[in-house]
Amino acid sequence: MSDIIREVDEELRREDWEKVWKKYGKLVLAGAVGIVVATAAVVAWRAYDTSQRMAQGDRFAGAVSRVENAASPQEAADIMAALAADAPAGYATLARFREAKYRADAGNRDSAVAAYDRLASDTAVEPMFRDLATLYSVRMQIAEGDPAALTARLAPLTVDGNPWRFTALELTAVLALAVGDTEAARRIYAPLADDLDTPESLRARAAEMLRALGPAE
Repeated sequence: MSDIIREVDEELRREDWEKVWKKYGKLVLAGAVGIVVATAAVVAWRAYDTSQRMAQGDRFAGAVSRVENAASPQEAADIMAALAADAPAGYATLARFREAKYRADAGNRDSAVAAYDRLASDTAVEPMFRDLATLYSVRMQIAEGDPAALTARLAPLTVDGNPWRFTALELTAVLALAVGDTEAARRIYAPLADDLDTPESLRARAAEMLRALGPAE
């Protein structure tokens, strides 16, 4: 009797599965195919992305090689400008920094400052690199720029946590000296010289400047 009951039970289960399959089988197959297609798409995209990254890396390396053989800094800047025009974001940012540097090397200070300022104001560029562009721009203008305006540009970079904080503070001290405010410069140099988190070379410069300025009045 138990064998008969078991066979009947198994038959009923089989019939239930057949009903379920008839009703939902196509959806199950579609879902399975969808998973396979999605997986294949992800794998294909990763392969394509890797190949694109490698191609862009090769292109950047080729541009750097051409720059090394450039006849002049101006030519090197033009090479980097052309690369930045249609390179992916990361490589474009690197190329734009190099373009600005080569324009400065060519003696085109205004063009270099403008290039750094475009980087500094471009919201598509990561904040850390925008701040770095600001530092370069300010540094190039210290001799002839408006100290008050340049100091204001540096102020957001001097806050705790900013990766360029110590350099921004040093430049702020230099700008204070440019207008004859030795006390303001001393107030910046003193903590820079004492702070163990200050980069070693910058600490040494701050300490040297404090000695050169003499004791506070």
